[in-house]
Amino acid sequence: MSSSADTEAGVVPKSDGRLRRELSSRQVTMIAIAGTIGTGLFLLYRLTPVKGTGRSLAQGGPASILICYALVGFIVYVTLLLLGEMSTQYPIAGSFNAFATRFFSPAYGFALSWNYWLNDAISVGSDLTAAQLVLQYWTDWHPWVISLVFWVFLVSVNALHVRAYGELEYWLSSLKVATIIVFIIIGILVNVGVNQDHRYIGVSNWKIDGAPFVGGFGGFARVFVTASFAYGGTESLAIAAGETKNPTRNIPQVVKLVFWRILIFYILTIFLIGLNVPWNYPNLSNKSTTTSPFTIVFQEVGSHAAGSFMNTVILSSVLSAGNHALFAGTRVLYGLSVAQPRQAPKIFSWTTSRGVPLPALALTSSLSILCFGSSFIGSGQLWGWLQNLVGVSNQIAWLSIGIASWRFRSAWVAQGRPLSELKFRSAWTWPWGPPFVIVTVTFLILVQGWSSFVPKFAIVDFVSLYIEIPLLIVMYIGWLVGKRVINWRQVVTERTPLLTSNDAIRSADAPEPWFDLVDIRTVDLKTDEYDDLIEEEAVLEGGAKPTLLKRLYNWVV
Repeated sequence: MSSSADTEAGVVPKSDGRLRRELSSRQVTMIAIAGTIGTGLFLLYRLTPVKGTGRSLAQGGPASILICYALVGFIVYVTLLLLGEMSTQYPIAGSFNAFATRFFSPAYGFALSWNYWLNDAISVGSDLTAAQLVLQYWTDWHPWVISLVFWVFLVSVNALHVRAYGELEYWLSSLKVATIIVFIIIGILVNVGVNQDHRYIGVSNWKIDGAPFVGGFGGFARVFVTASFAYGGTESLAIAAGETKNPTRNIPQVVKLVFWRILIFYILTIFLIGLNVPWNYPNLSNKSTTTSPFTIVFQEVGSHAAGSFMNTVILSSVLSAGNHALFAGTRVLYGLSVAQPRQAPKIFSWTTSRGVPLPALALTSSLSILCFGSSFIGSGQLWGWLQNLVGVSNQIAWLSIGIASWRFRSAWVAQGRPLSELKFRSAWTWPWGPPFVIVTVTFLILVQGWSSFVPKFAIVDFVSLYIEIPLLIVMYIGWLVGKRVINWRQVVTERTPLLTSNDAIRSADAPEPWFDLVDIRTVDLKTDEYDDLIEEEAVLEGGAKPTLLKRLYNWVV
């Protein structure tokens, strides 16, 4: 969204059919939290032992799981700081996909954007497939019918207004946050002796046979890959930048708080699980297990309803994840349709008077219904494959953020713009941040298929873990080939006399190169910069400032 449009009224006029800046700081904060927790702490551990905290604890031990989650958490934090710099300067639809196109390569941006859109569309289907598995805890009655009801509900919410999406995400995320806080309190109580055996646990589970590192380097590597899956989706918080009120203030605030969310929601939770649950707990790593570390801890304090409670929380997490993925996929497709050059049909740029891109929503949701509609054939296996696809796409997104940030920073310096003009700057990540993210995430992508090789080669798992890499390359080459064909046809029809030979055409016009790396010395650094002066003035003129109680409430939220 261009700065000129925003400058006129602080918010894009309702009559122009564009996206609306209607997401408040409260909602954006919860959207960020929803991207941080859910798939890693609630969904994965319960539905598939391959990528969950229970499986991680059993295969790697308490020390491996703590170290791996901390390391990957740090990588994700640096990645989001880099993304926050660009999203604050250019709060547009498409986020890191648009930045890859703008600062690195249009061909790569095209391939990345469609890859990530596919990831979001598949994620909705994956989450609704997961809902079927969760519901099997209570009943086997046609679970796909419930998934269909959830699908209709999510599409309806996203079709109403962006505020409807934000409010639903806010309350679903609130339940998850409350559950984590309760778990942390109960975990501490269980550890110090408030448990069924009235025994002080302390660090005794770190000293049992095989602990704290289980399985040596192989166990550590498996957990390292698991951790990268658990943090997936955090990068999509910037997708909402194009619809966030006062992005200059709200986006940096949200990104900075990611560190504390990672510290509290992941590291502290993982630490308490490692303290209270022994790595060799029965059924912790069984393929058909319904036991989770969360449930074990709740049961230790005497909560016999822990299973139903945790499944209720998981179900809300499924809805939250599906809601978030549907929103993100819709906005990515919209961003493709308004990109320069255009990378998707123009129809997907059409929005309602409330700023909802209905055609983009329809295509994204239609693909997701195909995914979960076939899940009754084998819900568990299908869900695992879909999660592999989603996880790899998330890692590719992190890598692309590092590349785009490196090019963005280089262009800023090369064109002589002072760093003081950056609306948000993570000074301590200069200059090492982008190369650090590129190197570490590349390593993650290369080793993420460890489980498909060890203990034996699994062709289906291997394909689901690595298929997106050749697809990305094919789409990259396809964009370049298509661009060369279109440009050649324009030369023939517009600039070449009828009697000119093909050889003359080639000599008169240099062929399109087989790469389209953006020149950092000439790339436009002005367009799409957000001017929030008008919006701030409107807030000041709109009435009294928030009271102390209101500011305290917003801070707590």
